Amino acid sequence: MTERVVNQYVVAAIDGSRFSEGVCDYAAWASLALDVPLTFVHVVDNHSPAPAEQNLSGNLHFGAREHLLEELSTLDEQRAKVNREQGRLMLEAAQTRASEKGVSICDTRQLNGTLVETLVELEEDVRLLIMGKRGETAHQASDHLGANLERVVREMHRPILMVPPVFKRPEKILIAFDGSKTTRKGVEMLARSPLFTGIECHVLVVGVDNAEHHLELGWALGALRNAGHRVEGSIRAGKVDEVLQIYTAEQDIDLLVMGAYGHSRIRHLLIGSTTTAMLRGSQIPVLILR
Repeated sequence: MTERVVNQYVVAAIDGSRFSEGVCDYAAWASLALDVPLTFVHVVDNHSPAPAEQNLSGNLHFGAREHLLEELSTLDEQRAKVNREQGRLMLEAAQTRASEKGVSICDTRQLNGTLVETLVELEEDVRLLIMGKRGETAHQASDHLGANLERVVREMHRPILMVPPVFKRPEKILIAFDGSKTTRKGVEMLARSPLFTGIECHVLVVGVDNAEHHLELGWALGALRNAGHRVEGSIRAGKVDEVLQIYTAEQDIDLLVMGAYGHSRIRHLLIGSTTTAMLRGSQIPVLILR
């Protein structure tokens, strides 16, 4: 039996939202830094309602029902065709943008289905998934977080980079560290990843200033320093999301790295309201590790 060869890509999910340009630019940066191919994905969900679409079936008068339902079916077909064409044009534009930034191997895929299920199906070939904070159908309030992003974070088992609308090349990154297996793996990955070569690394432990936390912080700083990184470390007490946001602003951090589903207080960052608050409030990219 022939063993399947798995190819790994940077996969960028794009749509018609204002985050798509940021997704394109961060995807190009990651593809070049990791030296792996880039694939742009656009998912056409023909079962999702169109904006401001109304259900008129209850208002159909006797004798007109069959005719109107036929017209609605025709409109659905036309909308699906328009969605596919819009997606094709977006993928072409993204591919051109990435090529202009120096990406030599860049593919595009337009797929039918729901975004979350489609990305989960592609998961085996994903090295890094890049998404915007919100999709095109989400409310555009600054503190609103797209439901798709939350679901993808919970169901995917690959690193996910949530990005803002405008690209800024990362020069300082912050990893939220708690000594758990997940965040230790995150530090080890960060230390050896070409994505962070030459980037200053900050490690923050949120908790009381005690001997245990100093040992945990020392391990993380040592692992990064041994890999050639410039490092800074700190221990601060307080609510996790608030401490991270304050430190990020104070130190002018360009990218936040967080572990998902650990076995400590960091675990709660990706379960329930604290996760939503952290991702909503972030104005910089957030790399979520599993």
